Amino acid sequence: MSFYSFNNCKVEYMSAAVPLNTVDNYSFGKDLLSDDELNKIIKTTGVQKRRIAPESICTSDLCFKASEQIFENSKIDKNKIDFLIFVTQTPDYRIPATAVILQDRLGLRKDCGAFDINLGCSGYVYGLLTTFMFMQNENVRRILLLVGDTVSKFVSEKDRTTNLLFGDAGSATLISKENNSNSYFSVSSDGSGANSLIIKGGGYRYPSSQDTLKYYEYAENSFKNDEQLFMSGPDIFNFALREIPKDINNLIAINNIDKEEIDYYIFHQANKFMIDFIAKKLKLQVEKYPYSIDKFGNTSSASIPLTIVSELKEKTSINLLLSGFGVGLSWASVYLHQTNINILPIIEV
Repeated sequence: MSFYSFNNCKVEYMSAAVPLNTVDNYSFGKDLLSDDELNKIIKTTGVQKRRIAPESICTSDLCFKASEQIFENSKIDKNKIDFLIFVTQTPDYRIPATAVILQDRLGLRKDCGAFDINLGCSGYVYGLLTTFMFMQNENVRRILLLVGDTVSKFVSEKDRTTNLLFGDAGSATLISKENNSNSYFSVSSDGSGANSLIIKGGGYRYPSSQDTLKYYEYAENSFKNDEQLFMSGPDIFNFALREIPKDINNLIAINNIDKEEIDYYIFHQANKFMIDFIAKKLKLQVEKYPYSIDKFGNTSSASIPLTIVSELKEKTSINLLLSGFGVGLSWASVYLHQTNINILPIIEV
């Protein structure tokens, strides 16, 4: 794992957007599972409801709405934004980068840097790290970090293991320069586990073909094609329990962070059972790690900012420890000492 620290980056505004369409898993799952199976899965995952985007709404649309809310509430001049960074695994197109399209759509200046980062579950923390690194340049004063996914677009409706888990969301975080805003990062990756969470077909290693679009039974009564998500739940669960408590404890120890000063731990909302198990290993009190997975499902890269916006909207000065983990395999944690964060209400699109 690699460690980084900064003392001059402030999270100024946070906003999140979700689709208006709400899916109730208790009703939706009856076509896939018996009542007993359905109740067991909902209890384990914690996902009672999810927000699902229609075909006409992409991740960029959700992040655009979240960004516009920040500009409307902050009255910050869009010409003061030096970079736009877009973290997603559901871009608008293969090319060009969606960040460039968002730069134009938001009306940012033409010499505003813009690029995409292809990351999922750990994406928000990696996005913050990338943003904070750019902020070390004396000419960079403000960066707009957009993070989100519409995972429902590549999940099979016939897959009992993933179809009740994932939801869609987008977020916007405005970061500016301010001294005495301490932050400490830890980042890691292990590509040997890449096949644990993967869409094998449709890229350039395995291009789209009639074969990649054929449905097959890959688990009992679960059907998908190779251009839809495959997830090995046990592999991801074992990876998270093996690496995440250790990563967080190392981050705390190496940076001499007082655990009593951490107000909240915000975990990637993978599933409730996994979060509870990690929290137990860290010996956390339940009020220290809020959930949003019950209302929104696993929203991939958006899950951490969405949880902050959903559950901590009244908390403006807080010490946070954020931890994202999953697809890649990739994981990252950050301790943030922040004051006067403006957390805006969730938008429905």
